[in-house]
Amino acid sequence: MSNVIIVGTQWGDEGKGKIVDWLSQKAHLVVRFQGGHNAGHTLVVNDKVFKLSLLPSGIVREKTLVLIGNGVVIDPFHLQKEINELSDQNIKISSDNLIISDSAFIILPIHKLIDKLREEKKNKNKIGTTGRGIGPSYEDKVGRRGVRVCDLYDKDELYNKLSNLYDFHNIWLIATGEKKQDPDEILEKLWALGQKLKSYVQPSWLLINKFNRPSFNILFEGAQGTFLDIDHGTYPFVTSSNTVASQAGIGAGLGPTCIDFTVGITKAYTTRVGSGPFPTEDTGEDGMALGKKGHEFGTVTGRQRRCGWFDAVLVRQAVSLSSINGIALTKLDVLDGFEEIKICTGYNLDDKIINYLPSSEKQQKKIKPIYEIMKGWKGSVVGLRKINEFPQEARDYISKLEKLIECPIILISTSPERSDTIYINDPFSPN
Repeated sequence: MSNVIIVGTQWGDEGKGKIVDWLSQKAHLVVRFQGGHNAGHTLVVNDKVFKLSLLPSGIVREKTLVLIGNGVVIDPFHLQKEINELSDQNIKISSDNLIISDSAFIILPIHKLIDKLREEKKNKNKIGTTGRGIGPSYEDKVGRRGVRVCDLYDKDELYNKLSNLYDFHNIWLIATGEKKQDPDEILEKLWALGQKLKSYVQPSWLLINKFNRPSFNILFEGAQGTFLDIDHGTYPFVTSSNTVASQAGIGAGLGPTCIDFTVGITKAYTTRVGSGPFPTEDTGEDGMALGKKGHEFGTVTGRQRRCGWFDAVLVRQAVSLSSINGIALTKLDVLDGFEEIKICTGYNLDDKIINYLPSSEKQQKKIKPIYEIMKGWKGSVVGLRKINEFPQEARDYISKLEKLIECPIILISTSPERSDTIYINDPFSPN
């Protein structure tokens, strides 16, 4: 038995979908444990592209069971749409391979409305939300007025909870000159959709307990990245959930002593979508080249990602925050052809060198990266299946990253294709 967690070590978009898909071939259960449908994962399997934002990436594996855990906030209308889209791509989805936690919280239309209105009213101080209602849904969760999946199956209880939630939010909507929202408009649609999803629903902790046994492997799939974490990220430019490895047990129903290995997904350079500090951002020709070669557009939003060089300070901090045992390095092929490659090894803050990301928003804006420059490589690593086939400069780059982030690199991805992945060490059977 081995229970493995996958987390992003940067600002998301590190390529978690492909790595989860790759590792899920050895997993009996794949679990999403936080976030909502604002986090997109793209899988390329035999030239066929699958774009997921709520369903766990393991769903494309025929014999793998997937679970949407209690820590996820679910837009049931989007979930049904995603199920239909995958079914149209000949992915069979039933209660035999998809389970939804009965205690997961629901994203309602009023949450999406509030999300968009708040962002619009911030003008120049926008956070960069996707407007999908994730934040407001999490707020209602901690405010103890949220609607959960289990509430979809008692119509009177559902209406009472909807009315309470809508009454609360209508105070703000009316005060800002917006139209009052009516829970009656959503009740029947939500009830009908709940009946369609009912066969998938069960207590997630019971399922986790069933699989937390010898001879079973569980893979916990994180969304977004470490520095979008509500506690440990570049606040306030963060998501509304905890994205670090510790959240896996809370968002699924398992204790911390049951985790065997944590994999950090790390892009060979750095990207960020939306607003917020980005110390190694390159707005020049190199940044544009990284974005073009890496096809850096958000799976969910379609927004162009900001691009820059590898930040070893950030990734080393992420390794510490999640007790990461090994790194999966993705998109190394995007660096093919660069004459020089920069690596951030420290920050300059008010003429002092620091080796961590400060918590203060003001200080985060002031820090300047300290770079070490390495020689790039000629040729390409695309599709290579053995690390000794890499150009020497590429191998040197990998070795340098390992030293700087103080963590071994155990997998390397050399293209979007499922098969173009080099195993150096298997997280399910670590040496």
